[in-house]
Amino acid sequence: MDELVAKIRKCRKCGLWRHATNPVLGEGNLNASVMIIGEAPGHSEDVEGRPFVGAAGKLLDKLLSRINLSRKEVYIGNIVKHRPPMNRDPRPDEIEACTPYLDRQIEIIKPKIIVPLGRHSAMYILSKGNIEARGISEVRGKIYVDRRPNLLIRIMPTFHPAVALYNPKYRSILEEDFMKIKMELEKS
Repeated sequence: MDELVAKIRKCRKCGLWRHATNPVLGEGNLNASVMIIGEAPGHSEDVEGRPFVGAAGKLLDKLLSRINLSRKEVYIGNIVKHRPPMNRDPRPDEIEACTPYLDRQIEIIKPKIIVPLGRHSAMYILSKGNIEARGISEVRGKIYVDRRPNLLIRIMPTFHPAVALYNPKYRSILEEDFMKIKMELEKS
């Protein structure tokens, strides 16, 4: 992982690094059963160089706590490692440039469950498992299986916690989805 982190710190494959303060590499347990993947760093993440440390991160911490997990027990990352300007969505070319790093993180960690948060991360992770999907509303809360060589990963996409900050009705949906994660962990 140290080698990968060094590569990410020097990455110039797309233009996102020009506008960023810090790369957001990912953090957590390198032997985690659960890997949480967001879309892109926001302002707070860019300043601190850590994933999910803003308001959405505080909600993520609460969701994890409800299922008896902490940030130290999971691994948290993003599909792109630098903040897009003005918090815009990452563009396809930026996702393509950055996701080899995420793929390598998944290979290193070998999680049992990947939880993509939001549309971009869900579509990317599902596509790696050759699972077709049209949107996050269609796939959220369902369990998918990605069979990779020497690795079986369950994928459970859900909404990004930020959506519940703007529309409180999504909080109960997120809570329900995180309970499904707990049930999946109990099966393993």
